[in-house]
Formats: sequence, C-alpha cells, structure tokens
Amino acid sequence: MPRETVRDLIARSALANRKVLVTGASGAFGSQTLRLARELGASALGLDRKPADGVIACDVSDGEQVRAAVGEAIEQLGGLDILIHFAGIGPAVDVGQPPGADVSEALEVNLLGTWRVTAAALPALLERRGRVIITASLLASVTLPFTGAYTVSKRALTGYADVLRAEYGSHLSVTTVYPGYVDTPIHERSRAVGVSLDGLVPAERVRDTVTTVLRAATAARPPRDVASTRLGSAALRLARHAPAVLDRALAARMGATMRRGTYAGAELAAGLRTRLNSQGKETRA
Repeated sequence: MPRETVRDLIARSALANRKVLVTGASGAFGSQTLRLARELGASALGLDRKPADGVIACDVSDGEQVRAAVGEAIEQLGGLDILIHFAGIGPAVDVGQPPGADVSEALEVNLLGTWRVTAAALPALLERRGRVIITASLLASVTLPFTGAYTVSKRALTGYADVLRAEYGSHLSVTTVYPGYVDTPIHERSRAVGVSLDGLVPAERVRDTVTTVLRAATAARPPRDVASTRLGSAALRLARHAPAVLDRALAARMGATMRRGTYAGAELAAGLRTRLNSQGKETRA
C-alpha cells in the first residue's frame, strides 16, 4: 500500500461520515487516532479506562463493561463501520517463573480485551461490512527478553485476527498492524523494574502507527498485515522468513547490552546476566 501523509488522507476524506470506534482512546495512539478520524470527517468515539470527551469509560478486561460500553457507542454513532484496537499493557516478566498476575493481566487486556470488544461490536460491523484494525506489535515476532507476557499475548492476538478473518472475512476486513518500539506510557512498567527497551531497538514515532492505521481504515483494499515503518516491514519479513538469523542478531545485541551494564541494577535481569556471563566463560575456555 503506498505511503501517504495525513494531509493526503484529509484531502481524500475517505473517512467522511464513517462511524468509528477506538479502544485505548485516551492513550498515545488512541487519542491521536480519535482526533484525526474526526478531522477526516468521521463520527468517532472511544473506549478507555480513563474517560474523556467522546471517550466512554470501559475496562476491556471486564465483559459486562464491554457489552454496555460498546452498545452505548454503537447507539450514539448510529452503527459501526470501523473498529480500531489500541488498548494494551506491557508488563516485564521472567518467562522462567510461573505465570502470575502480570501475565494474566496482559492476556486479559491485550488478547481477550480485543476479543471481547470485537465480539460485542461484530453484529453492527457485519451489518455494514465493516473493518477491524488490530494493533499487534513487532514483538509478536521479534523476540526479546523480559517481554514474555506481552509477546505471548500479542502473538496470540495475531492468531485471533487470522481466525476472525477466516470465519468472517466474507463480510468483514481484518488488518493486523505491527508497530515497533514507540516511547509511550506502556513502557513505564518495564522502566520501573529496570529492563526498558530504550535504546535497545530502533525507535518509531506515534504518528507512524497512527498514519498506518488510518491508511488501513481508508484503503480501497485494506492490507492483511502491515508494519508502521519500512524498517519495521523489513524486521517483520526477516522474522517470518529467517527467524534463526534474527534470533542470533538479537542475542548478540542483548549480550552486548549486558556487557555494557545496561541492566546492572535490575533484579529481573540478574538470572540472564549470570547465564550470559557463564556462557562467555565457557566459550573462552
């Protein structure tokens, strides 16, 4: 799909009079998408745990709240053409430990929250042969330490999108978007325990993801899968066609990061640091 600017989208006014619902609508991606969708002429509402003007209070991990909030949004909009999913969280965990509350929360919000909202909105979407845009992550395919809860939930989310497409694709388009690292509040939890991705992977901008989502929402033939940047597209292709090569490159990058002492004070990283040091000693021996 050709790269377009927001100005190009506005000129085409492809969202004029369309009815749009955005989850995670008070967050970095959702708030900008909601604002631009309205500027493009759409009737747009949002869902978020933090209500705001045009954003209905809703915790996507709560089924009753989802049913009520989605129903309210569709009633206010008078139908639904496009559902855009941004709601998500990113806890840092040690995948070698038993799954705890952080893992359950990631699955409830990132995977099942998307599933719940989509199911509640599906009758309205099918009636208008609508679109669902699901925000996954490059971390669904590009694997890094301490992202287990997030990676598993996002990889499962891509599977959900694929099955949704298989079962309802005759009356519904489904696009999966794969942003890379973007400096938003979702990283606060990993920063708090000293294992953030800051500087470990190339950074993207909020507007890269927002523009990609809006292109998918307005495309005559919406894409099946799309990354937010050219570099992201290359990483996604590498992950799919040469995963072992990518694994080795990421392992080397992580080893260099550890040797620089980037995670020296992080308790969560202590085990990995010990294993990498032990591996280095064995290699030198």
